[in-house]
Amino acid sequence: MTSSDTIVSDDIPDIDIPEGFARHTRRSPLTAPWEPLYAKMTNDAVLLGLRIREAHTNSRGLAHGGLITALADNAMGLSCGLKLGGGARLLTASLAIDFIGPATIGQWLQIEPEVIKLGGTLCVAQCFVTVDGVRCARANGTFSVVKAKP
Repeated sequence: MTSSDTIVSDDIPDIDIPEGFARHTRRSPLTAPWEPLYAKMTNDAVLLGLRIREAHTNSRGLAHGGLITALADNAMGLSCGLKLGGGARLLTASLAIDFIGPATIGQWLQIEPEVIKLGGTLCVAQCFVTVDGVRCARANGTFSVVKAKP
């Protein structure tokens, strides 16, 4: 990927994005091809969302399970970090997902995480993934809290 790929994806207009969502600012090499991604911060969670495009799909035109899984992992980890005060580094220790229904091009995909348990070494979260408000997946994850070296 080149920097021009990111610029092109940033040129996609913010059309029909649900209220409260803004461009997600925490980018990574993995998610760069999926831009634009959107985030909505609450006191308890970081919700992620995107308008499904062809770049997000498998050969059948459905949102790829890997995309959904990666975004669920991201949203749950960010939400654990938020609840831990924002300074914690987290590593995914365990991740499971169940796919309930399809997600197609043009639909709004939204990841809605909930932190279940916070601890000094582990954080547990779950999330529901919806498309246009209908559940299409659910996931749960356990994250190791990495202590900063003094």
